This record gives sequence, structure tokens and C-alpha cells, in this order.
Amino acid sequence: MTDVTTSAYRERPWLARYAEGAPADITPEHPTLLHAFRASVARGPGTEAIRYFDGVLTLAEVDAASDALAVALAERGFAPGDRLALYVQNDPAFVIGLLAAWKAGGAAVAVNPMNKARELTYLLTDSGASALLCLDELYESVARGVIGGGATQVATVVTCSPLDWQTRDDPRLFDGVRRTRPRGTLDLRTLVGQYAGRAPEPAAPAPGDVAVLTYTSGTTGEPKGALNTHGTMLFNACTYREWMRLTSEDSILGVAPLFHITGLIGHLAVALLLPCPLVLAHRFHPGVVLDALREHRPTFTVGAITVFISLAGAPDAAREDFASLRVVYSGGAPIAPAVTEQFEKATGRYIHNIYGLTETNSPTHAVPLGAQAPVDPESGALSVGVPVFNTVVRILDEEGAEVPVGEVGEIATSGPQVVPGYWNKPEATAAALPGGELRTGDVGFMDAEGWFYLVDRKKDMINAAGYKVWPREVEDVLYGHPAVRKAAVVGVPDAYRGETVKAFVSVKRGESVTEEELIGYCKEQMAAYKYPRSISFLDDLPKTATGKILRRELRDVRA
Repeated sequence: MTDVTTSAYRERPWLARYAEGAPADITPEHPTLLHAFRASVARGPGTEAIRYFDGVLTLAEVDAASDALAVALAERGFAPGDRLALYVQNDPAFVIGLLAAWKAGGAAVAVNPMNKARELTYLLTDSGASALLCLDELYESVARGVIGGGATQVATVVTCSPLDWQTRDDPRLFDGVRRTRPRGTLDLRTLVGQYAGRAPEPAAPAPGDVAVLTYTSGTTGEPKGALNTHGTMLFNACTYREWMRLTSEDSILGVAPLFHITGLIGHLAVALLLPCPLVLAHRFHPGVVLDALREHRPTFTVGAITVFISLAGAPDAAREDFASLRVVYSGGAPIAPAVTEQFEKATGRYIHNIYGLTETNSPTHAVPLGAQAPVDPESGALSVGVPVFNTVVRILDEEGAEVPVGEVGEIATSGPQVVPGYWNKPEATAAALPGGELRTGDVGFMDAEGWFYLVDRKKDMINAAGYKVWPREVEDVLYGHPAVRKAAVVGVPDAYRGETVKAFVSVKRGESVTEEELIGYCKEQMAAYKYPRSISFLDDLPKTATGKILRRELRDVRA
């Protein structure tokens, strides 16, 4: 890594864009989020921590429930350094499980609840998780087969219901849902009652200790566990607090999935730090979230642009529904300038852009609060903002040298929010984080005023509504179908998701298969955001002289 203190970016020209009075650098007042949470509980144990439909949990109640779960896990062999996988939606159980893992001296593994058996098996095996906190319905439909197969190290399974900690049972989400206690598992609510009043042995994680493994796809397509440490998570929780000027008088609308880095930091971590109420609604449903806006009147949220498009476009949405939102940010997928204009016209609220990655614990760039992002006159791209506190961002050419202002290159980031590496993958760490500077794989440029713009992605990763999809994973599933001879997957523009997944397939001689059959085949084996939405059949796929399929040529095919 080039020493950024001697680079062309040393002066941080973007500091002139900061809001008036904002510092160039910040220093968290706590060593970890667990310390911050304990301080929050001590200051106001009766403060509302979670609002979940008609249910409310105070800080003291969340503290007691996570204490109880930590003790229960420890009594069943969960030791310091172990991992607890969280396979739930945006439910109170996620918050309780995360804190319990830390209190027991371990770390959490954030698992996408849309993952199917193949994906869950990989994550549990790779992370070496010894315990699993799982929605009862996901245990019955997915996890039971994975755990029972003996391929993982999971020894303890705790199940929970999305109906826990509320009584409204909204039929739009919970029609037909019943609490179950799957055989061979422990029930979370039962454990919380059974171990009420007990506390685990005091845990004091260090800033450099792993807090959460969040999985992201890499250059080989194999998911990698980013080492989100207590220190990196805390720093960007503080970044949200200071950049968005949030206080304990605010409340946060949790529209981003908590397993995703945006929800994990921009919702949960910030709420624990301030502290302030976190409004959860199990999973995103436009009508349900609109009702949460009307009922709980949250003041801040951050989410994918598709969330805001859905909310503003809901049939019964009214301008007044959004009036409580003092601060709105969006990241995870590119935003068209016209979309921000349309949203502001419909709701009266301006969407500030924000940019970051799993490996940076959410933001590295953000539009200063109160400012409006400029639009690049040549590309029409909306700026993703300027680097946040303590952060140096460089634009590099293919050889790793800095390019002049205004020229396009790879975005490379250094700062306290950057993870130290990937779980048990030293080669991937060395490639992506030379000297601790993250080579993002995203391509962009900085203008003379310090504003940054994303132009394209260096890699072939597909970004579907903020969810990253690696083509090779989808191709591997397609190749499992007996009729498929060759397959290639690319991202194509989509008006709603930004990008969506398209597959090109050549069929084996003598075989036949329809587009609907192949899509259904993939749908059974993959999370909903991954499977191809369309498939084109070609006699053959374009290749290099060495036989490598040329995805870039397929992007222009309209077959």
C-alpha cells in the first residue's frame, strides 16, 4: 500500500464539503459496542430499545434476555471465541442473539434468511458455528436437514417465532403462522424465562476481536466471511451518529435487513449506541412499513432505493406518512437522479446518497446532511458523496498508482471502519487488503470539489437492489441441470432493482428444457434475489481462444 500520508489525497479536499461544524476526525468514546450498550443500559434501563408491531422491549429487557441466552449457551458448551449463527429476519431475536453471542465471549454469524440448504450448509461449515439461533419455520423448512446431515459443527439450536414479543399477528405477514417447538431444539422465550435473572461471566471484548462474520462474495465466487470487529463496527456506528446528527431523541426505522451490513450498522448498532428505539417489522412489506411510519413516527432510516420506491408508490401512501423522517439516506445500489427528485416531490423528503461495503462496515462515503449530491454532467451519475470522518479514499489505475483528479480508476479505501481481512482466507485478504487498504473492485472518480462518483464495477458482480450476486454461483446451479451444456450469467439493467440476473444457456444435444423450468430449478436452490429472472437460449456462447466464456459480449445480446 502506498503511504496515504504522502499521496495526492493527503489533504482530503473533500473536507470542504463537510457540514458546518463537522470535524475531520472522530474518536469513539467506548472501546466496543458491547461497552456502549452497557453504558446505555446504565443511563436509562427503561428506555425503549425495540418497537415491534404492538410490542415494546426496553433496554433492561433486552439486556436481561441476552444475559439469559448467553448463560444458556455457555451451559451447553458455547465458549469464548465460538460463533453463534443468526438465521432470523428483522425480529427482536436478532438483537438478543447478537448481544448474547458477545456476552458469552463469542461472535455472531449473520445469515441471510432467504438462504437455502446449500447456502446455509456452506456458511455454517465455513464459519465453524457451534450454535444456531433460527426461526422455527426456517428450521423446519431448511436448517433441520442441514443440521441433521452432520456436515456442520452446530451442537445447539435455539428456535424462535416471528410472533414473539408482539400480539398483533399482522395477517399481511403472519397469515397462517403458528408457533412451533421443533424436536431437538430449544425455545428462545422458554430459555429467557428459565434463565431469568442470571448473568454470564463478564466478557470484555477488545476492539480488534471479531464481533460478526458477514459473508460477501469474492473474486472466485466463493463467499468470504468479512471480519467485522468490535472496533470497526463501533466506529461506523459513531459515524452515523455524528454525520446524521442523531441523538437519543431520535428513532430508527429498520427497513434494511439486519443480517446485511446496512441494517447491522445503520440500524442496530446505532440504536444500541445512542440509545434510541429501533422499529422492526419482521421483513419488508410496503403496507406494513407505512403503518409503522404512521404508528411509531421514526425520524431516521437508511435503506436500498427500491425500499423508498415501493413506499412512495404504495397505493395508500400519503405525503404526511413521511413527515416524521428528519433524515433519509440510501445506499447499496445506484440511484438515478430522477428517482430522488420523484421521491422528494411525493414525500417532501430528500434522499441523501451513501456508499460503503460489507468490508467497510457500511459507509465510507456519504452526502453531508442538508446538502444535495451533484450530478456528473458527462455520465449523468449521482454522486455517492464524500469520504466520511478519518477516511482516505484514493483512485488507482491497474498498476495501483493514483490517477489524476477527474480520471476513472478503482476506488481504494483506508480508515478505521475497514475490516482486517476475511475469515480463514489469508490469500483473499492479501489480494483485497494490501497493507490494510481495501481495493473495492468498484470503479469511479473524484471531481475537483472532492465529490466521488461510481462509474462501473471492476468485477462481474451483479447488484440486484443492494444484494450482491456472483454469476459463477448461479452458473454452478444451472450446470447442475441435466439439460444444460453451457451457462453464463450477467447483470442487466432493471428499472426497479437497478440490475437483475439474466442467464444465457446452450442445451445439450438431444435434451430440451424451457425457460420456466430452468428458472424454477434455480429458484428451488437459491435465495430469491439470486435466481435468474430471464433465460435466453443460444446454440453456443462466445468464448476466448482459451475457452473462457465472454460475459461482456453477452451483456449486449438481446436474444
